[in-house]
Amino acid sequence: MRNTFANAFYEIAKRDPRLFLVVADISPVASAAAFQKEYPERFVNVGVAEQVMVGVAAGLALRGCIPFAYTIATFTIYRPFEQVRVDCCYQNLPVRLVGIGGGVTYSTLGGTHHTQEDIAIMSAVPNMSIIAPCDPAETIAATHACIQVPGPVYLRLGKAGEPDLTSQAPEPFQFGKIRFIKKGRDACIISYGPITKMGVDLAQKFEEATGRSMAVVSAHTLKPLDREGIGSILSSYPLVVILEEHSCVGGLGAQVKQIAWDVRASCKLKAFSLQDKFIHFYGSQRELWAAHGLDEDLILSELENS
Repeated sequence: MRNTFANAFYEIAKRDPRLFLVVADISPVASAAAFQKEYPERFVNVGVAEQVMVGVAAGLALRGCIPFAYTIATFTIYRPFEQVRVDCCYQNLPVRLVGIGGGVTYSTLGGTHHTQEDIAIMSAVPNMSIIAPCDPAETIAATHACIQVPGPVYLRLGKAGEPDLTSQAPEPFQFGKIRFIKKGRDACIISYGPITKMGVDLAQKFEEATGRSMAVVSAHTLKPLDREGIGSILSSYPLVVILEEHSCVGGLGAQVKQIAWDVRASCKLKAFSLQDKFIHFYGSQRELWAAHGLDEDLILSELENS
């Protein structure tokens, strides 16, 4: 995803001189390195000063530019939160905050690099939009969407190695709308970001184990959330599953439960997420998922009995 974003940004920026890339002491990857070389006047590295990164981006936006503030997700939004809230959101400026490695992608770097509360925090700030694509193809679509969406956007990305999930999707990417990436009749998984791959795998295993059909939906736009689309799923499937690499507090699961209450949904609704804990565990991303309870076999066992 990281390289895919860099390549998509570069192709757009070659045609649109309004685009700037503002980074905080992070090396440009893929075509972002070419952008830095070819358009040095539109590439700004502020050093280890994330507050300055967001402030500079806001200043560029006030001059009619479309700046992308780009670094590891925890440092994109947590360290400069006051600047995100006041400089960008309060003034409703078209600053694009690109967070690399959402969730526990940077597993071995510890809690300082784990972004497990970001959807809740960014959702609470007025004027902010949130996009969290599930694969490289959605990353390209999301990068293009960032140019069109008014106001600030938080683009939450994985890091590397995410497989294609949507090239055969029966529905296209549309900002603000959920999309089916796999059709099914008896149950439905709603997910976003790289962990959607686990959702696709779970759907296949669920079908093999139960003989029931399971759909998979990408909720790539977390804000504004497609309440109508989610309400339709809640009324159409007897079993709905939320799977996310985010805290159980304030994430997609919590929002879907609220929608379920509002529409008086009668389906079984199960949500699987990171725990509301800092888990002091050293390991890979998948090992950290398992430590939080996001284990395929455990989830499948619970779904089989639903």
